[in-house]
Amino acid sequence: MLRTFATVAMILTVLAFFAGAAMAHDYVGSDKCKMCHKGEAKGNVWEIWENGPHAKAYQTLVAKGDGSEKNPACVNCHVTGFGKPTGFSLEGEANTALAGVGCESCHGPGADYRPMSVMKDHEKALAAGLIVPDAETCKQCHNEASPTFKGFNYEEWWAKIKHPAE
Repeated sequence: MLRTFATVAMILTVLAFFAGAAMAHDYVGSDKCKMCHKGEAKGNVWEIWENGPHAKAYQTLVAKGDGSEKNPACVNCHVTGFGKPTGFSLEGEANTALAGVGCESCHGPGADYRPMSVMKDHEKALAAGLIVPDAETCKQCHNEASPTFKGFNYEEWWAKIKHPAE
């Protein structure tokens, strides 16, 4: 009886571990990042993003006036989390919090790493889904598949949007 209980407990522990590892993280929108990443003391991270091209990426599609904002091939790189369970969707209610290339487009869905207790521990944040973006992250959209692609120089483009990890 005790051996059966121990076996069942071990199986449940293993299943819980793998379920947690495979669990998808939820998107929360860039506004949720603002409270901790805004202002000069924090390196103006929010302001750099808000005034840069990524924050307005979805609006560039809308402004074209040709229906691009409804074309999944275009929307994929102009919003946050398109095609993911809690990401931007073309169906139902407008999810304006995810319109544009938000923080989570590069850093991953933030619901699980955004709490201060997690963000203060880099390893914990990474385990909770935080992504430290690099050139390959950018190339998911900045590539030859884009109709406006004119080459991509990571160092040059990063310099235009660079923000400290505060």
